[in-house]
Amino acid sequence: MKTYIAASLATTLLASTAMAAGLDRTGQPVDIIFEEGTYAEFSFATTSPDLNGNDLATFNPAESATGNVANRFNMFGGGFKTDINDRLALAVIFDQPWGVDVAYPSTGGSALLNGTFADATSNAITTLLRYKVNDQFSLHGGLRYQEIKGDLALSGAAYGALSGYNVNVANEGGFGFVVGGAYEIPDIALRLAVTYNSEITHDFEVTENFPVALGGASTVTEHKTKTPQSLNIDFQTGIAQDTLLLAGIRWVEHSTTRLDPVAVNAALPVPVELITLDDSITYTLGVGRRINENWSASLAYMYEDVDGDDLVSPLAPTHGAQAIRLGVQYKNENIKVAAGLRYTMLDDAFAETGTPDTARASFKDSDALSFGLKVGFYF
Repeated sequence: MKTYIAASLATTLLASTAMAAGLDRTGQPVDIIFEEGTYAEFSFATTSPDLNGNDLATFNPAESATGNVANRFNMFGGGFKTDINDRLALAVIFDQPWGVDVAYPSTGGSALLNGTFADATSNAITTLLRYKVNDQFSLHGGLRYQEIKGDLALSGAAYGALSGYNVNVANEGGFGFVVGGAYEIPDIALRLAVTYNSEITHDFEVTENFPVALGGASTVTEHKTKTPQSLNIDFQTGIAQDTLLLAGIRWVEHSTTRLDPVAVNAALPVPVELITLDDSITYTLGVGRRINENWSASLAYMYEDVDGDDLVSPLAPTHGAQAIRLGVQYKNENIKVAAGLRYTMLDDAFAETGTPDTARASFKDSDALSFGLKVGFYF
């Protein structure tokens, strides 16, 4: 079995994105470092979530429907890899690893949460080096620079005096690192790769605007927040002629990411955390098959397990998921084009505002559909 078959099918498997726990969007892949020769790629992905909920009768006897609170989002990525010498390779990767786009309709929706929204985006550039110790073992690592910005508003009866509060988090950058290693047996297309991504600390300038009930003032402060550390374990091996078994595990410490600005807590009798997230582990199991010299396909099942109970922030009203992902790819000596389609079934979740720690709305039978496209060039 040729090594390039393994790389081709693994890329096809990863050619789509979807809703995930916390703010996670891309999974921070580093597969490009294993490409042969000089290579460049560009990718686009889009996700259409369907997150429809209902107020709970305990707080709103009318049980108003929230409407779809998750907006469609698009993502772009790219990368370049080249060999410096027989043992050392360099890769530069651009991705958009973290994000959220949730908005409760301000009219005609939930009486408890109407007008609440969160919008955050990120961009990251990772520079990696890979050193081949021998034909089987290699080490990889490097630096990641990322920028994040966002806006958040709390609105609706569930927030009481906080309703009408909003905060702007100004764009800010920070550095982290990536380190890992791989074990390979090319003759059977086997690769076990382990990659650790460090947390990244951001010192944001935060502008808080208070509702009239809390004085109506605006204030600007500094706020330190971290994005999560994570660990990726990716495995593949040939199990028959032109057929691969593909598996992966991703752990993300989402609980590291917290947003509790100074001014809002000073104004309240009981401190609040505007964003609270739970850690997650995502398991992937799939199979890839080369159809002929140019075409290959893959099919995978994904299961996301999230810590804690199903009480979640209204700004991230999901708690675990299952997904089916289908990928196809065309490849020749100079180019490869991969496309992926993913259907995600989101587990039931209950939104709570922390005042008190009780569900205010339920989200059931939610799902998302994602499509991804990647074009790569060999030089």
